[in-house]
This record gives sequence, structure tokens and C-alpha cells, in this order.
Amino acid sequence: MTAQLLEPVAVVPAPAEKPVRRGAHLTQLTRKPLFLIASLYVVFVLVSAFFPRLFTSRDPYQTDPASAMQGPGAGHLFGTDIYGRDLWTRVLYGSPLTIKATLIALAIALVVGLTLGIVSGFFGGVTDALLMRFIDVLLAIPGLLLALSIVTALGYGTIPVAVAVGVGIVPGFARTTRAEVLRVKTLPYVEAARAGGAGWGRVLIRHILPNSWGPVAVLAVLDAGVAVIAIASLSFLGFGAAPPAAEWGTLIADGRNYLVTSWWLSLLPGLFVALLVLSLNHISKTFQELAR
Repeated sequence: MTAQLLEPVAVVPAPAEKPVRRGAHLTQLTRKPLFLIASLYVVFVLVSAFFPRLFTSRDPYQTDPASAMQGPGAGHLFGTDIYGRDLWTRVLYGSPLTIKATLIALAIALVVGLTLGIVSGFFGGVTDALLMRFIDVLLAIPGLLLALSIVTALGYGTIPVAVAVGVGIVPGFARTTRAEVLRVKTLPYVEAARAGGAGWGRVLIRHILPNSWGPVAVLAVLDAGVAVIAIASLSFLGFGAAPPAAEWGTLIADGRNYLVTSWWLSLLPGLFVALLVLSLNHISKTFQELAR
């Protein structure tokens, strides 16, 4: 009995945790068919925006009164408008204006929002309080109303619309960046870097910024859809590019008086835009799930 009690017991070491690799994330993404479909659609829209000739050989401004108001078919995928212009071609040629305006708006929101969020979260104190009160004022104003006010002051056109929408989505980037900077700033490896003699500038560039980028990137994908809707809405209201430019919002507005007799004039361009926004939202949601 004593010998059994004194017999040493072998200790089995616990298996070491395996770090999560990027390859594992890519494998998970390839197993999500909806994510793949959404990504392919976004890629198609981006490619068609810069190279529309790959998907149509028609002139978006060439009129043909004899073919006016034809429904969707083999000859005209999206039908024709009241002047006989091919609607599919006009949707594709309208992509560059909306996509470029969206990219400009996101660039403005990223630069301004990241700057405000980093300064607010990093320095704190009075600086944080003042900047966040300014952001709270912007958040209290509906985004589309703020964009309408700005574009009215700047004038009509694609660039003023892009600037107005970019300013409207700045508060979300500023808030998200500030929250991430505050979180990362208190993590052990940041304190260890400070204890090792690293200055705040080095800590900010080497540790805080790279580890705060994830949620901001997810928000950028999500807000790309928000920017597309806002830009199309302003174009629908007449603040976009002047005719005969074929912006998505303008195309939807042109067909609103013919919904009963020619439903495709507004429905198909609207469906094209809606699928893009839904695809961006699904991609953002998928990235958010992987980051958890």
C-alpha cells in the first residue's frame, strides 16, 4: 500500500496552443459560398467601373428613338430608356462616377477620422474631451442631412458630393479609432515597450497603430456601402453630375415617372446598386466574425 502511494505519477504536458494563422482564415473564407459570391460581385463592379468596354460594346450616349422603352431581353440586357439608349451600358458607364466618388469619400473619412481618433485617444484629457464633443455634434446630425447641407454650400457635381459624404461618415471612423487606441494603449506589450525606453512616438507607430487597424478596416468596408447609398441618394435628388452623365442615382431618378409602364428603368439600376451594398455589408460582417 505504501509502495503504491509512493510510486511517481507521470505528468502529461498540456499541448501548446497553436497560433491562429492567416491561412486558416483564408480556408474559412473559401468555405463560405455567400462570401465568395459577394466578393466576386464587388470585383465585377470595380472592374466594370474602370473597364466598362470589357462588358459592353455600345455607346452609353447614342440614342435610337426606334428602340425606345424596350424591355429587358437578349439585345438589351436591362432594356432601353426613353431615348433608346441601352440601360445596361449606361449602368456600367455610370459606375466610374459613383465608385470614384465613394473612394474619395472613404479617403476623406479615413484621413480625417483616423487623425481625430488617434489624437483624441492617444493624448486624452482636454484634447479628448474637446474633439469628442465636436464628434458628438456631428453624430447628432443625420448623415444625409449633413451631406445635403455641405453639397448645397459647395455646389453640384461628383466631387462636392464625394466631399459631403466623406465628411458625413467621419464621426464613425473617429469614434472607432479612438476606442481602439484607448484599448491597445493599456495592453501589456505597450507598457513593456514603454518600460524598455521606447518613446511615445515609436510606441504609436510600431505598436498602437498596427494593432488598431482591424476594426477600422472592417468599418471602411461597411461604410463603403453607406457611401454608395448616400452618393446615389444625392444624385437621385439632382446634386450629382449634370446630364447626360449616367450616375446610378440619376438613372433611378430618370425612370421614376415610368414605373407603371417601364418598371425596368428604375428597378434594374436600383437592384444593381442594392446588390453591391448588400455584398459589401456581407463582406464586412464576415471579416468581423473572423476577427472575434
